Amino acid sequence: MVSIDKIKQLRAETAVSMAECKKALEQSDGDLSKAKEILRKMGEQLADKKQSRQAGEGIIEAYVHTNKKIGVLLDIRCETDFVARSKEFQELAHDIALQIAGMKARFVKEEDIPQDVLDKEREIYKAQFDKMDKPEEIKKKMIEGKINKFKKEVCLLTQPFIKDPNKTIQDLVRSYIAKLGENIVIKRFVRYEI
Repeated sequence: MVSIDKIKQLRAETAVSMAECKKALEQSDGDLSKAKEILRKMGEQLADKKQSRQAGEGIIEAYVHTNKKIGVLLDIRCETDFVARSKEFQELAHDIALQIAGMKARFVKEEDIPQDVLDKEREIYKAQFDKMDKPEEIKKKMIEGKINKFKKEVCLLTQPFIKDPNKTIQDLVRSYIAKLGENIVIKRFVRYEI
């Protein structure tokens, strides 16, 4: 039997439902760290299931930096208006807007990058590496490495989260899917800078 205090403590630390916290503590024989690991695994499985569901509700988050020279409008969606109005969902939206402002994301995901942008980057890298005295195969690998790095830098979902660099934005969104029990989708955003 797991004590209610441990369940409350785990809920406070993870924001997962009381029932799920109780299950995790029972599976881990009351060990909090093992229970957190169990909840993370359960959350990942839940996120995988939820991603196919329609996200028709949501909010528009607006962020203007304190210097009044950078602004972001973010369209982030979930399944119900109840979750859209929740404190946790709005915190997520704010954190993502901060991420966009600070890390200069240009696209939501890699598939959103237009081919002409990638072609232009390839041309730039090719011009840089043409001056090197290396075999063509090595130059091609170097160019592809730079392209992959470019994609990770300009795509929001693959960027490291500014508040926790061990997580990507995709990881952050998946953790909120697990926490809130609904699919969450970043539809689009606009970043302004003077």
